[in-house]
Amino acid sequence: MQVCLASTSPARLMLLRQAGIEPRTLAPDVDEDAVIAQVEAAERRRLDADEHVLLLARRKAADVAARLAAEGAAFAGIVIGGDSMFEIDGEILGKPHTAEVATRRWRAMRGRTGVLHSGHSVIRVTPGAADREAHAVAAASVSFAADVTDAEIEAYVASGEPLKVAGAFTIDSLGGPFIDRVVGDPSTVVGMSLSTVRRLAVELGLAWPDLWNRG
Repeated sequence: MQVCLASTSPARLMLLRQAGIEPRTLAPDVDEDAVIAQVEAAERRRLDADEHVLLLARRKAADVAARLAAEGAAFAGIVIGGDSMFEIDGEILGKPHTAEVATRRWRAMRGRTGVLHSGHSVIRVTPGAADREAHAVAAASVSFAADVTDAEIEAYVASGEPLKVAGAFTIDSLGGPFIDRVVGDPSTVVGMSLSTVRRLAVELGLAWPDLWNRG
């Protein structure tokens, strides 16, 4: 059974590898800001965090599934799409991109708790048949240490790690020591909820061990 990850995220790739799966990876061609703006304009409202991440996860998986079909390759398996956003006090935080934004966020987050929302879309691709899709959102709360110093924040931001991850933090690398507690599936905070992906695969008629392809 083939697996294609609709992402080039090192964290998501690592999670699948640790779970016994070596996927093909394809970066989805999705303008995230444009997609959100278009839907919010059409519905005349702001999407909440769960809607936000689920919409993007589904668009990403659908884009990659369509590209695989266009290649004419005999792909038979699943495409996994995901998206994550961190929410604290009702504010949705994506990737900070700049050191200034990351530093400001960390100073505001220390000693507090927020929620990491992760959207998942799994599309089962079967040659000669219509694609089938299952989707879900997982969430985990994250509590940051209250005694994180400005010097520690400065050093962490200078590492570059928090600039390109949702919420400006990781739990599986340099940011881990600054986090006191995670409530929920820890892999959700790393990049995607493996237990959720498994449930979606089962919903599509697959047994999780059938996806194992690493020695």
